[in-house]
Amino acid sequence: MKGKAVMVLGTTSGAGKSWLATALCRWYARQGLKVAPFKAQNMSNNARVVPGLRGLPGEIGSAQYFQALAARTVPDVRINPVLLKPEHDTSSQVIVMGEVRNDLRAIPWRERSEALWPHARQALDELLSRHDVVVIEGAGSPAEINLHRNDFVNMRTARHAGAACLLVTDIDRGGAFAHLYGTHQLVPPPERALIRGFVLNRFRGDAALLAPGPEQLQALTGVPTVGVLPMWRGHGLPEEDGVFDDAPSLGRGPERLRVAVVAYPRLSNLDEFQPLRSAPGVRLSWARHPRDLEAVDWVILPGSKHTRADLRWLRAQGLADAVVTHARAGRGVLGVCGGLQMLGAAVCDPDGVEGEPAEAEPGLGLLDVRTTFDRRKLLQVTRATFGGSDGLSAPWSALAGVPVQGYEIHHGRTVAHASASRAVPVLHDASGHALGWAQGPVLGVYLHGLFEDAVAMRALFGQHAPVLDQVFDGLADFVDRHMNPGVLSRLLDPL
Repeated sequence: MKGKAVMVLGTTSGAGKSWLATALCRWYARQGLKVAPFKAQNMSNNARVVPGLRGLPGEIGSAQYFQALAARTVPDVRINPVLLKPEHDTSSQVIVMGEVRNDLRAIPWRERSEALWPHARQALDELLSRHDVVVIEGAGSPAEINLHRNDFVNMRTARHAGAACLLVTDIDRGGAFAHLYGTHQLVPPPERALIRGFVLNRFRGDAALLAPGPEQLQALTGVPTVGVLPMWRGHGLPEEDGVFDDAPSLGRGPERLRVAVVAYPRLSNLDEFQPLRSAPGVRLSWARHPRDLEAVDWVILPGSKHTRADLRWLRAQGLADAVVTHARAGRGVLGVCGGLQMLGAAVCDPDGVEGEPAEAEPGLGLLDVRTTFDRRKLLQVTRATFGGSDGLSAPWSALAGVPVQGYEIHHGRTVAHASASRAVPVLHDASGHALGWAQGPVLGVYLHGLFEDAVAMRALFGQHAPVLDQVFDGLADFVDRHMNPGVLSRLLDPL
């Protein structure tokens, strides 16, 4: 039997599609239904490692990974069959069913979309055949009329699945009714019939002032407004793309620790820092200028989709010198994956994995290690353990002996720079392979997810943020309160 499909479309990027789809995954799962998420194509440098084809690991967008957890299902590559990871303003790495496809990256967008749709369609059909409900997330807007003929992520997917669609808009930006009406009108009539309800997201103020807008909109389109979701900044779900916000966040309790994440242009996997936003006493901010590091305790260099380009950006901004000054003052620096590579003596790319070949791009010189890029991307879920107190100085000495679990996504292979290297291997996987090095207050690790590990969070902060399962339940409770009664169940009824 074929499962039902519920799809979340948006009037714009950032309207709240990922957030709402995640909430619906948990809501339907709590009804006792077998649920899976799906997004035909995602564009993001936030990725997770999941089971792939032929028993090999693959990568998908982080949003679908979290949606699978919310749906109480094991994530695999079918839930996000196509992932585009931007490397430059005009090019992206193409990942199909979890695997890098270099043969597709140079194909023009329209032709490439037609080549990718069969992969997405097959994955969707398999999910529909094995689940009661598939919650589908669209991308951008379904009403990009210049792209509509080749867009398989939105209405082509909706038509194929016979999906009951919700169209969500961010009312806090203004123009919400125009966005809803214009999107509805630009979608071809047969596809309009799939739109079952409008949702106003991030509403602030007196709900009585909305009238008679929803009623007039329904008179014009025949589509009811089925939910008004209040602004909720502290929901706890990691953001899909970009920096969370420009304003610093402070966890509960008095400020005890100031942490700055360097926001270079091609940063990746920043969703792993979401727990720091809720950590007690932690003030989390984003650094784009040297002045942003002047009063912080820890500096974090996150992952990067283009380590060499972001290194050059650090230097151009004056941030490279600021990070070095911070470390030499004895204050903590953490580099994760690409950030680890930047902390070393040099980054070598003889095969041009990141573009033009380069024998040696100078690093920040804070770790006596050297990284060389390999054409093969390493993908795996990893368990590792920090060594004893030898080699781990403050503020990282609290991690001594701590076992952690995370994931690896990298082309780089990092080794000690010289026989007399002062960088001490401090994190090893089960086979004894080094995944992290420390040198004074500087720590660099290949393992993503350190702050998502409850044991590591307790070691560093004494307590940890709410677990994701609590976050998902909170999202489901929220939509249950603010969507019209019975509307979510009726979306499963035949059109």
